[in-house]
Amino acid sequence: MKAREKVIIVGGGPVGLLCALNLASHDVPVLVLESHPELFMDLRAGSFHPPTLEVMEPLGLTAKLLDIGIPVHKWQLRDRNKGIIATFELSLLGDETPFPFRLHLEQHRFTPIVLEELRKLPNAEVRFSSHVENIAQTDSGVRVTARTPDGEEAFESTWVIGADGGGSVVRNCADIEFEGFTFPERFALISTTHDLGHDGFTDTAYISHPVEWCAVFRLPDQGPPGLWRFLYGCDPDESEQDALSTPRIERRLQSVQPKSTPYDIVHRTIYRVHQRVATTFRNGRLLIAGDAAHLNNPIGGFGLNCGLQDAMNLTDKLIRVIHADASDDFLGLYVRQRRTANIEYVQEASIRNKRLLEETDESVRLSRLDDMRRSSLDPSLAKAVLMRSSMIDSMRRANSIV
Repeated sequence: MKAREKVIIVGGGPVGLLCALNLASHDVPVLVLESHPELFMDLRAGSFHPPTLEVMEPLGLTAKLLDIGIPVHKWQLRDRNKGIIATFELSLLGDETPFPFRLHLEQHRFTPIVLEELRKLPNAEVRFSSHVENIAQTDSGVRVTARTPDGEEAFESTWVIGADGGGSVVRNCADIEFEGFTFPERFALISTTHDLGHDGFTDTAYISHPVEWCAVFRLPDQGPPGLWRFLYGCDPDESEQDALSTPRIERRLQSVQPKSTPYDIVHRTIYRVHQRVATTFRNGRLLIAGDAAHLNNPIGGFGLNCGLQDAMNLTDKLIRVIHADASDDFLGLYVRQRRTANIEYVQEASIRNKRLLEETDESVRLSRLDDMRRSSLDPSLAKAVLMRSSMIDSMRRANSIV
């Protein structure tokens, strides 16, 4: 391998850092360029599905996550008026995966672990405060221009991976379209110290309501019982200030689980939600993964997982190309596998999950909830639900593509 046959990764979030770690662990020099001055504390994403734990295990990451995360062995579907509709036991996946559970851990606790491992490798460099402004493919490779604390700098490499989010510079420079739509409502993410487990909630629960649906899940904190996170849609006409005001948040949380005292709010944030997929994940020597390649609503916890699965799929193939074990065309398989899985499973499932919770036609909503109740009571049907919701089906579908 020639000395300059390195890979530049734009974006130092979970997907970019995982790409870098897998490459550097296989003797591929990497340079990560991250625009923020330090690791970004993103409160979104906090659930690792079984296939993600499987693909990260060879790098030693899964064992580290298991030490600090919360294994979630079952989840509930609830209706705000009718209570618990269905409970799904992930132990039904015991013959399908070595990790028959979800693991709850916020991504801002994950990225420092990956960065620590990356800094142990001599062929890996991470540069913060490096804002990539332009990328140009040449006859011999790729030239990346970035604004850094030392002024404008140019970097050359053989390949560039864009893991730089929904507004990806890499995707734009590669002239790749990002098809899809943006939801009219924004999503609020609220953390509280109140232990919903004492109120009968499983560590993941989805609450159906035609106007004020909600999802709740428990995450690690400094100690038990951890933090409970509420996720819900806001009125499209509501200002950000109003949506995140203490009275408005208090009313929404009390509507999910009434209590005699106010909720203690630790974090609050609001953000736009999109459903988009890039028309391709590659243009020449420019490749994209994670949010740069696809976006979806967070109900079901698919976004981070799909991105991390992209990272391992892409870099496993790029390693073979760089070490001359496969031709450049082999990267086309990454595009076919991961784009198909995203369209056929992640986009469809995340939209279906949202519709299940927010359906306004009462008869339709109750019919869908009843279908889920019946599925939960039949082990074979329940397992089919879990195979989809745990992303095992989507991973196997991707890997079946040749």
